[in-house]
Amino acid sequence: MELDPEVAKVLPTVASRQTELDLSTPEAVAATRASIDRLRDLWKDSIDRSGVVTGERNISGAPGMPDLVLRIHRPAGSMTAAAGKLPCLYHVHGGGMVSGCALNDDAVLLPRVRALGCVATSIEYRLAPEHPAPAAATDCCIGLEWVHAHAAELGIDPARIALGGVSGGGGIAATTAILNRDRGGPRLVLQQLICPQLDDRDDTVSARSDWVNWTRETNVKAWRAVLGDRYGRAEVTGRESASREQNLAGLPPAYIDVGSMEVFRDECIDYAARLLRAGVQTELHVLPGCFHGAYLFAPEARVSRLTVAAQDDALQRAWWPLGR
Repeated sequence: MELDPEVAKVLPTVASRQTELDLSTPEAVAATRASIDRLRDLWKDSIDRSGVVTGERNISGAPGMPDLVLRIHRPAGSMTAAAGKLPCLYHVHGGGMVSGCALNDDAVLLPRVRALGCVATSIEYRLAPEHPAPAAATDCCIGLEWVHAHAAELGIDPARIALGGVSGGGGIAATTAILNRDRGGPRLVLQQLICPQLDDRDDTVSARSDWVNWTRETNVKAWRAVLGDRYGRAEVTGRESASREQNLAGLPPAYIDVGSMEVFRDECIDYAARLLRAGVQTELHVLPGCFHGAYLFAPEARVSRLTVAAQDDALQRAWWPLGR
């Protein structure tokens, strides 16, 4: 199996941005996150922020926990009465569940706000290993419930909220969908899981292979941080590792995409098949010749442009099922 030729051109860039995931001590965790943040700082000031208004709100966290910060992006001028209620993408940032922040989502969400005319949010959830699962999904459910309850204030249509996430954020989005269903939370029109981290067992052909960008070793380190001593054990639940959920009925319609050459490939294919068997409308894209997150590293590649177009189209069909 070979990489897409256009994607392969960015391998030097990918290699230059690799950060070793060291979660062995609190000091190592801090150093790893600082290294990732420095990479983010290289591009954050180059993001096109035109036509989008960004703000933040503090909302109450879980009992005994600090407030959560919700980053909110909306089209400029969209708070007028004439603008009406907009659909919302409630997004969960990536980072393997152990790093990252809501600011990292700006590069992905701002173009989507401009292109689709939606509101997009990103929540600062608690990270592992300081806060093992299901802390992240709990925080994301709290944020989702807050957005739904404050929809009128935010100019959002509460009947058109989609849940999404990339990589570790996609995995948390999947567990959030499960927890939200179990809590009787807001109805979601879509769960958009982009190359999601779904299964801690790492027991598939693709999970046992070493691919570019997110390796098996890195994946194991991340899951051990998320689950601690329970890593790989039978008592892990679907609120912690989505693929562990036995009952997938009643979940929102799903859009899943994943590279053909990444650790998460087989678990994503399996999860999509299980959703379909449970009666959940599911769309699956296996991106040929793509490593983990390739569309972000090689945005001009044809396969990347098609990937982003398919992601946008899935959201539009969920928000405007009869067309705009």
